[in-house]
Amino acid sequence: MDLGLKGKRALVCASSKGLGLGCAEALAAEGVDLVMNARGPDALEVQADRLRAEHGVEVQTVACDVTTPDGQAQVIEVAQGVDILVTNAGGPPPGLWSDWDREDFIKALDANMLTPIAFMKALLPSMMDKGWGRVVNITSQSVRAPIAVLGLSNAARTGLTGYVAGTARQVAPYGVTINNLLPGIHATDRADSLDAGVSAQKGISLDEARAERAATIPARRYGTRQEFGATCAFLCSQHAGFIVGQNILLDGGATNLTM
Repeated sequence: MDLGLKGKRALVCASSKGLGLGCAEALAAEGVDLVMNARGPDALEVQADRLRAEHGVEVQTVACDVTTPDGQAQVIEVAQGVDILVTNAGGPPPGLWSDWDREDFIKALDANMLTPIAFMKALLPSMMDKGWGRVVNITSQSVRAPIAVLGLSNAARTGLTGYVAGTARQVAPYGVTINNLLPGIHATDRADSLDAGVSAQKGISLDEARAERAATIPARRYGTRQEFGATCAFLCSQHAGFIVGQNILLDGGATNLTM
């Protein structure tokens, strides 16, 4: 299927590894030029060089922390005029409701709600002027079914979801769509971190912790960055213009919902 993306340009945040890299790979395979961002310059340059070589696309890199105002300004300057925005940032640490103070919530909101909003505010106007644009926010399955130990993430990402619900309907008349991808457990560093916590808490091996978690997923496995990226690329395609303000679960059936 031709996704109609060749010659488009995309900003993909946190794209040196994990789900962000999966999205960058899938878009590059469709001929999309990229602005890639990550905090670590070494891994970022390695992946950018690989995508240039494999797909012949132009790739610009910006190594910075997008959860800071300075980092956002750096990325936005390079990304002006992009057709596609994929927002992404690592989630806050797990814990109990009694662990968190105001500053913990402020950090979570800055990273997982206010940063994506800042990018949308900066980059949506040019998409609207052109009459075409795509925004995909990588959030979490927890906005549909909260995860108790991820209360900071539940709160911040649900706030972003509410913002998108209203904003998506306002920009849709200009040919711009905004949607959210809600990952469950995928084989990423984030999953490794969560599994390591379970391993330490229960006194079991990391492999045993992974097996326990996989057993709770109807698909009986973790997702891959490649299948996640393919879904992102479709949402960015010419075929997805009628998908507006949706929250799409990619969780192997782990979230038990009727609708």
